[in-house]
Amino acid sequence: MLTATQLYNAVTRAGSNYAGSVATEPSVEQQTKYFLDNIGKVTSAKQLVNNSRLYNYVMNAFGLANNLNAKALITKVLEGGSGANSFAASLNDPRYSALAAAFNFKANGAATTTSEKTQQTTVSNFYEQTVENNIGQQNQGAQMALYFKRMASQITSPYNILGDKTLLNVFETAFNLPTTLSLESIDMQAKTVGQFLNISQLQNPTYLQKFIERFTASYDAKNPTGGTSAPPTIAMLVSQPGISQNLLLSIANLRQGGS
Repeated sequence: MLTATQLYNAVTRAGSNYAGSVATEPSVEQQTKYFLDNIGKVTSAKQLVNNSRLYNYVMNAFGLANNLNAKALITKVLEGGSGANSFAASLNDPRYSALAAAFNFKANGAATTTSEKTQQTTVSNFYEQTVENNIGQQNQGAQMALYFKRMASQITSPYNILGDKTLLNVFETAFNLPTTLSLESIDMQAKTVGQFLNISQLQNPTYLQKFIERFTASYDAKNPTGGTSAPPTIAMLVSQPGISQNLLLSIANLRQGGS
């Protein structure tokens, strides 16, 4: 089984090719077709929340599947618009801000869901979320790294990291910080995040990549996969820049004892 570092690198190199393969999975294709065929008929936040199939698709797309039952909260997010003073921003969780920015009923009203940008952003997010979920079945560290990379553009303050359990876990793991950090006051926690991580530099691809490499290396050290190192054959394949990414991902999908 691949380490977090190896699997993360394999997926990011494959890029849109892997996301494209996910899009053709029967269940994903069916859910996406329903979404595209029906989302434009929705004219309000409440109508969206009350359509279980559309609601589930959107919530999954924005990484909020665990909050499906919080319909009152999500309605308030959707109706509150986006921006620094919005309700979504007050939650200090970049997932809500991303959702509010995509479905800005406050600014666009009934026309919100007919926007091609809104529809394509949601579909693209759904594909990426599906990729992350699939990868998570192989290695949770790689899934967390992919999630942080996807959410980095939405992180504007230390509080965004503190408000998202996965982002916080990545941060703590990268710098080998104790989980007792959460016992401190929220402002002290934010100060600690700022001391270790340059939030403004997360928009810099080079800085972001180095941070993620630090995280995956630390995660692998704490969670060795298949012993202290990957099997020699896999390690050799990963080190070869010309190796077929489809082959590498196929190897990643193998279960121990599988064929």
